Amino acid sequence: MGHDAIISIRGLRNQFGPQVIHDRLDLDIYSGEVLGIVGGSGTGKSVLLRTILGLNKSAAGRIEIFGKARSEMTPEDAHAAERRWGVLFQDGALFSSLTVAQNIQVALKEHLHLPQRLMDEIAAIKIGLVGLPPEAGPKFPSELSGGMRKRAGLARALALDPEIVFLDEPTAGLDPIGASAFDELIKNLQATLGLTVFMVTHDLDSLYAICDRIAVLAEKKVLVTGTIDEMMTQEHPWIREYFHGPRGRAAMAAKSVPMRS
Repeated sequence: MGHDAIISIRGLRNQFGPQVIHDRLDLDIYSGEVLGIVGGSGTGKSVLLRTILGLNKSAAGRIEIFGKARSEMTPEDAHAAERRWGVLFQDGALFSSLTVAQNIQVALKEHLHLPQRLMDEIAAIKIGLVGLPPEAGPKFPSELSGGMRKRAGLARALALDPEIVFLDEPTAGLDPIGASAFDELIKNLQATLGLTVFMVTHDLDSLYAICDRIAVLAEKKVLVTGTIDEMMTQEHPWIREYFHGPRGRAAMAAKSVPMRS
């Protein structure tokens, strides 16, 4: 994990009408880390992700992305920044009318000018990279299982060889075996490609398995950041209940049991 903040957030305020979601929120995302974002319902985990991406406009605060303030970006700057990240929304958020290969090629067509044959080759590489069989390429999202759609969405997120990947509840809806396999995939891709990963999740197993740091959203801000071990020492009621509750204890126990060969 590097020491450079590739995304830095200061004094962020998100508000929808009279409802304030975030107020004076600060957060740094460091190069090469896997950062897990957790919090109770209504704390705005996905809102934070969408604000960083520019899909929500904040009411106040400053977001620096790759060293440049979002508020100072020209459309060209924003377009260039988008080439440097990939996004996996819940359930993959694939275009239902396009095949898996065509979904992966959307970003290639938007940002690059490549011949179709080369785009087909890139799509095939990305499909293999996320552990899907070659025959997944010509299939439509409706023909895939939930786990395969997640992997197809991840392949699309990796289309442009991004520096950072944003994951919104990547293991939601998966059975324990599928969720564990997806965690392992993220871990291996992060190590192999040198990715920075920003992951919104409620899955304690994922936090234990792959996260370098965890940021807890509570009281309209990032209340605390730290490693999983540091989370276990926190006295805030929600943090303590979350990490020391039955699911937290089960995740900790699972981590401590060595895997069978």
